[in-house]
Amino acid sequence: MRQNLALAKWRAGQQTIGAWLSLANTHSAELLAHAGFDWLCIDLQHGLLDYQDLLHMLPAISTTDVTPIVRVAGNEPSQIMKVLDAGAMGVIVPLVNNRAEAAAAVAACMYPPLGGRSFGPARAALYGGRGYAAEANDQIACIVMIETREGIDNLEEIVSTPGLGGVYIGPSDLALSLGLPPLGDTDDPLHLETVARILAACKRQGVPVGIHTGGLAYTRIRVEAGFDFVTLGSDAGFMMRAAAADLAAARA
Repeated sequence: MRQNLALAKWRAGQQTIGAWLSLANTHSAELLAHAGFDWLCIDLQHGLLDYQDLLHMLPAISTTDVTPIVRVAGNEPSQIMKVLDAGAMGVIVPLVNNRAEAAAAVAACMYPPLGGRSFGPARAALYGGRGYAAEANDQIACIVMIETREGIDNLEEIVSTPGLGGVYIGPSDLALSLGLPPLGDTDDPLHLETVARILAACKRQGVPVGIHTGGLAYTRIRVEAGFDFVTLGSDAGFMMRAAAADLAAARA
């Protein structure tokens, strides 16, 4: 089966840089896949796209060795299984509050006997290649998001969930849960302390840990802090920053 290269790097202790896809555009997905990122995440939770867009964007990413990840809208087995059958090599599940919810997400990603994923890898078997059925459990990354007050309170039990492929911090929702403005890139001491707690808990359990950032400055900070995977930015963000900078320079 095709190797999940991002997951392999995390398991080997190597750091990776990825990007977020929030626009329903096949060409921009393919362009960013060719930019050299380790992984790309298609966002079905807050992105301006749906499952039909996913069916075009995943093959576009497949023109490269970039690992395709999908953030689903919620911790629903039917959603998780469907994006995996479409060819996602990792799933990010938002708003996970406790071990039971984390275990449910893992189960939806795993074929029996390790989980309850139904067999029907429509495109995944073609993309994943020979051996998909036998090897998918070891190559699919189930990544849960810790970003709520309850999730923080249950941190240790979540990160010790068997079969977990990673933990991803949503810093804006995390800020809201701490009573702060929803700013992901923040120097607030309470936010920094909480992020550090999650990072340390994951390191103790040997679970890959990632975090979202809004750009280069905080990506550098998170990489230096030891995060295994960091989001540099989004398709929309890259476009707007470049357009605004060039427009300002032209008008000057």
